[in-house]
Amino acid sequence: MGRGKIEIKRIDNPSNRNVTYTKRRKGLVKKATEISILCDAKISLIIISNTGKIHEYCSPATTLNAIMKTYHDRSGKRLWDAKHESIHNEIERIKRETERMQVQLRHLKGDDITSLNYEELIKIEQALEDGLTNMEYVKEVRKNSTARTKILAEENKGLRFILQEQEMALHGINREMDMGIIRH
Repeated sequence: MGRGKIEIKRIDNPSNRNVTYTKRRKGLVKKATEISILCDAKISLIIISNTGKIHEYCSPATTLNAIMKTYHDRSGKRLWDAKHESIHNEIERIKRETERMQVQLRHLKGDDITSLNYEELIKIEQALEDGLTNMEYVKEVRKNSTARTKILAEENKGLRFILQEQEMALHGINREMDMGIIRH
């Protein structure tokens, strides 16, 4: 006796829906693996669940990029539009720039400088000297700022003392006026 046909519609119970999704996903990956092995087919399968989790399968002898390229070449359809292409190009440009900057940083640290020619070494030396000069300037500014802060703190302390004396004198005069010693 065979299995009965089921109506293909959304499963309302979330628990049952999740179990069915897991079983059918595994079955789909199993079938993709079998057709890949039996028929020497190149297969790429991407499944995205309703929660956003990605499951993928790709034939052992290929990659997703290779399959996408073949699809583009043979079908004439582009899965990437100009916006995606632009973003991809920008990412590649940033990767190249990052690589270039990492090489520069290694050179500034003194690593991998044996491959540099004389002019490049002179540029690095000048950059290091400029950086040292800027650091010395910043140190001097901070030192002067610290000294100025100390001077202002001392002036502030002196002014507070004078203010306190004047307040005490004013308080004494007010007390004497209240007692009737001083008439205005």
